[in-house]
Amino acid sequence: MAKVIAISNQKAGVGKTTTAVNLSSCLAVLEKKVLLIDLDPQANATSSLGIENDSIENGIYQLFEKLCSASDCIIETKIVNLNIIPSHIDLVGIEIESIDLIDRENILMNAIDKIEKEYDYIIIDCPPSLGLLTINALTASNSVIIPIQCEYFALEGLGKLLNTIKSIQKIHNKNLSIEGLLLTMYDSRLNLSNQVIKEVKLHFNEMVFKTIIHRNIKLGEDPSYVESILDYDVSSTGSNNYLNLARELILNS
Repeated sequence: MAKVIAISNQKAGVGKTTTAVNLSSCLAVLEKKVLLIDLDPQANATSSLGIENDSIENGIYQLFEKLCSASDCIIETKIVNLNIIPSHIDLVGIEIESIDLIDRENILMNAIDKIEKEYDYIIIDCPPSLGLLTINALTASNSVIIPIQCEYFALEGLGKLLNTIKSIQKIHNKNLSIEGLLLTMYDSRLNLSNQVIKEVKLHFNEMVFKTIIHRNIKLGEDPSYVESILDYDVSSTGSNNYLNLARELILNS
């Protein structure tokens, strides 16, 4: 039975998609069967794994429209053990298009129920918002990873996300837990980065992953080469960081 993990933060630019793609890739390299679900209409996770929009017949949009099953949407990537359900810009209108659907908060959960036995981990890349798509992700998940960048206003909006998680626990998914807060874009040369780490650990202590994702030029470059950091530069700091995160996640599971 798969462990389903949402990667969520309504703030953009915190390393959410980078984490979803590279954590999924590293889990796959560590011989875990992984499905990455791209729930972001920007479809950056999809393109990062070399999937072209023109080649997609069925994806997460068709699944939400109930035009296909989850198994019909799955695409194998070039990384062994890693599959993806791709996204598309059309997904941006799904909140309005599904407004009359009954049980619309459970669409993703019902779809995952039919395929989760085939995987060890299902990673969901959420959009940078707290709308219907993110609610679906949190309702379908066992836990959530919250990336927090080591920069100004790092904790801005975190309270709103935590309140959303509490609401989901109360109404839709009582078993949802916080897998951990993941510190990203850390630069040891900057006092600000060290201050953010101190502040986050002071407030959240054991909820913070031991692994910290360092600011690394290779992580910034690899999406433009439509591949994961492991494919782009296996020896980079970014690769080592995400491999360590994958190992920590496995150890905690």
